[in-house]
Amino acid sequence: MVLSKHVNPDHLLHEAQDHRTPGHTLHKLTGTAPGHTAHPYGARYHTEAIPKFRVPTKGTDAEAAYQIIHDELTLDGAPLLNLASFVHTWMPQQADKLMMESMSKNLIDQDEYPMTQVIHTRCISMLADLWNAPHAAHAIGTATTGSSEAIQLGGLAMKRIWQEKRKAAGKSIHEPGPNIVMGSNAQVALEKFARYFDVECRLVPISEESKYRLDPQRAMQYIDENTIGVFVILGSTYTGHYEPVKEMSDLLDEYEAKTGHSVPIHVDGASGAFVAPFATPKLEWDFKIPRVVSINTSGHKFGLAYVGVGWVIWRNKAHLPKDLIFELHYLGSVEYSFSLNFSRPAAPIIAQYFNLIHLGFEGYRSIALSDLKNARLLSRALEKSGYYHVLSDIHRKVEGASAVSTSMKSVVGFDETNVENYEPGLPVVAFRFSDNFKEKHPEIKQKWIQTLLRSKGWIVPNYELSPDLQTTEILRVVVRENMTETLIDRLISDLIEITEGLTKQEGSLHALATIGSPSRAQKSDQKPQLESGSGTRARTC
Repeated sequence: MVLSKHVNPDHLLHEAQDHRTPGHTLHKLTGTAPGHTAHPYGARYHTEAIPKFRVPTKGTDAEAAYQIIHDELTLDGAPLLNLASFVHTWMPQQADKLMMESMSKNLIDQDEYPMTQVIHTRCISMLADLWNAPHAAHAIGTATTGSSEAIQLGGLAMKRIWQEKRKAAGKSIHEPGPNIVMGSNAQVALEKFARYFDVECRLVPISEESKYRLDPQRAMQYIDENTIGVFVILGSTYTGHYEPVKEMSDLLDEYEAKTGHSVPIHVDGASGAFVAPFATPKLEWDFKIPRVVSINTSGHKFGLAYVGVGWVIWRNKAHLPKDLIFELHYLGSVEYSFSLNFSRPAAPIIAQYFNLIHLGFEGYRSIALSDLKNARLLSRALEKSGYYHVLSDIHRKVEGASAVSTSMKSVVGFDETNVENYEPGLPVVAFRFSDNFKEKHPEIKQKWIQTLLRSKGWIVPNYELSPDLQTTEILRVVVRENMTETLIDRLISDLIEITEGLTKQEGSLHALATIGSPSRAQKSDQKPQLESGSGTRARTC
C-alpha cells in the first residue's frame, strides 16, 4: 500500500505516540506535540522534548545540543561524494586552524583588523597579476561572498558607465533602457543581475555546433548602442566549455570601428579563472585583451578555499565609477566599501591567502592538471562503455593535434598527458545515454541513474540543457581535487553496474523499467515530456 502524498508525517507520529493519562494537563507553552524532538541518547536523564519550530522555553546543555545537531546532520550527503557541486570541500589542517583562529573577525572592520585588510589587498594584487592586469600592484577589486555577488558588482559598474555616457551625450537612460548580452547557458547569477537591476536580459541561443556555449557571431545580432556589456563565461556550468573571449572581443572591435559604440566584456571566471591561468596559460581570455574590463571568480571553487569567498577585479580605476564606492567614517577611521552587503567573515579570505602562498603557481598547476587528467579518464571510460555519449570536450584533441600525434608517435612517441593537445575547459564531464543505448532501451529513463547513484552515496545531477536544447538531459560530474583516480574507478564501476542492471530482464533494477513506463509498442513519434523546473537556469529573464 502506497501512502498518498497529502499524509502528514508529523501527524502520524503524534497519533502513534504514547499519550498521557486522562486529566493530565500539558504545560500551555511546552506540552508535547508533533513539533518536538526527543533528547539524544547521550542525555538519558532528560525527559522533556525539544520543540522543532519554536524556541524552547528552557535550553539544554551544550553536549546534548551538539549531539542532536550532529546526528541530524549525518543524514546529509557526504561532501567528498558530492559530484554535483563546484564548491571545494577540503583544506589542510593548517588552513582549518587559521580559519578557526579568525572565525570571529569581521572583514569590514578595517581599523580593528588592519593586517586582515592587508592580506585582503595582497590577494587582490596577486589575482590581478595572475590575470595580467596592466598595473597589478595598483589593481582595484574586492572580496565577495562568492561569484554571484561579484557578478552583480561587475554588471553594476558597466551599467553605471553606460548611464554616464548616455547622459553626457544628452540621451535617455530609460528609453529603451540598458541591455546585457549573454549565452542562454548562463548560470542563474548572471540572469539575477539583469532582473534585480532593471537591465534587459538578451539570451543568445546555444547549439551543439556552438559547443553548448555562447556563439560570438550570433551574439552580435543582439548588440546595439544600449548594450552595457557582454557576459562571457570561462567555464559553462552545464558542460564546462570555455566561451571564446578573444573571438567575442575581435567582433566587438569591428563593431566599434563601424558604429563608434564601445561594448565592454565582463568575464565570468567563477571556475575557469582559477583553472585556465595554471593549466592553459597560453589561452587568451583575461586582461591581456583590452576589451575585458572586469573578471570575477569563486575562491571556494577551483581557488580551493572553503565556501564563502569570491573576487572581482577591474583592469583599472577607470572602469569602477567612484559614486559606487562608499566612504565610511564610523568604524574608527576612513574606510571604503563597494559590496552588496556590509559585514562578512574574514576567515575565507585568510584561507584563500593561505592557498596562494602555500601552493604557489606550481601547486595550483599540478592540481589543475591532475583534475583534468582524471576528467579525461572518466570521459574516455564512459564513451568506451558504449552506454554513454560525452558532451564536454576536455578529452578531445584540438584541431590538428590528431595528425601531429600520429606522425610523432611513429618518431619519438606522443605525450598524451600534455594538456595543450586537448580542448581547453573545466575538469567537468557532462554525459548522456548514447543514441545506440536509447534505441535499444527506450523504456529506461536517464534520471534513474541519478537516483540509483545516490543510493550508493554518489551525488550526480541529471538535468536538461538550457533553452533551445532543453529536450536533451545530461548527467554531470565535477572533478575536484579530492576526486582521485581511485574514486573515478569506483564511480565507473558503480555506473556500469547500475546501467547494466537496468537492462537485464532478470535483474532487480529492471523492475524500474516496467513500472509506469510506456510500452515499447507505443508510437515512437511521441515527444518526451520533461519535468517542469528541473534545470539550473531561471525560467524567465
